[in-house]
Amino acid sequence: MKFIDEVQIDVKGGDGGRPCVAFLREKYRPYGGPAGGDGGNGGSVILEADPGITTLLDFRFRRRIEAERGEHGRGKSQHGRRGADAVARVPVGTLAYDARSGETLADLDRPGARAVVARGGRGGRGNANFATPTDQAPRKTIAETPGEERRLRLELRLIADVGIVGLPNAGKSTLVRAVSAARPKVADYPFTTLVPHLGVVSCGDDRSFVIADVPGLIPGAHRGEGLGDRFLRHLMRTRLLLHLVDLSGLRGRDPLEDLDAVNRELRQFDAGLAARPQIVVGNKIDLAEARAALARVAGELGRRGVELCAISAATGEGVRELVALLCARVGAGPPREALP
Repeated sequence: MKFIDEVQIDVKGGDGGRPCVAFLREKYRPYGGPAGGDGGNGGSVILEADPGITTLLDFRFRRRIEAERGEHGRGKSQHGRRGADAVARVPVGTLAYDARSGETLADLDRPGARAVVARGGRGGRGNANFATPTDQAPRKTIAETPGEERRLRLELRLIADVGIVGLPNAGKSTLVRAVSAARPKVADYPFTTLVPHLGVVSCGDDRSFVIADVPGLIPGAHRGEGLGDRFLRHLMRTRLLLHLVDLSGLRGRDPLEDLDAVNRELRQFDAGLAARPQIVVGNKIDLAEARAALARVAGELGRRGVELCAISAATGEGVRELVALLCARVGAGPPREALP
């Protein structure tokens, strides 16, 4: 399924039903009276978070959502039926913005969460409401109102506890495959990961956490170079970041320079995300070049007050210890409700 994480759609609440002007004329009620019913209220457009949906793809083909209008009022004081709501299902983690003003309308961050994004109009009031001792045959009504109409921008932010960042080919997808049942593509060329992937990692004792793998960053990503930083929004809800670094240097890169380059891109994107707690992990220690660089990189990071975890995602060396550390840090981190 194609991964779509941002769309624009038009939504409109149903118009209210028209009021009725009518007078009662029945055999055994010779004096009759006003009997015009009210129009029904229009339905509303509602977004509902559905855990069974993972992308906004459906809205590429459904660009306008309109709720049903209210039924018109009738004689004999019969009120019109309320219009049906239009409920659109979206992935958990969807944010809804007013596309014109930029106002945040809803954050659907829990399964089953609902938000009204376009309210229905109010039905008109028929003349039966306006009879008085001095005006027993009123023709007065109050007109119906139209439903609310607006353009929405829907943006998906995946719900995860741990987000993996790093340059292309640092081994992010290999690590996700090693610790979870997720199967992102792995290959020996840059940008094998084109969309975010989620995996569930078991901690034992019925505990688990969700890990997110996003496409790799390169210097200049905030200017749109490579795949840019458009997928970093999916890390905004994570409790901590796992910064994966290739220790081997086989692509002519220095691990410390890689670490600093990615952190610069995070700061350019969002200062709050860059300040999120990080665990720095050196990968590929199954290679001789990585083993040789390990002491130097660990020593320099130690002088910065940063501890380095060394693993081989390919062989599994150090991965169990890393999972135990992540389980402990996730359990001690801030609740997800406190994150943006």
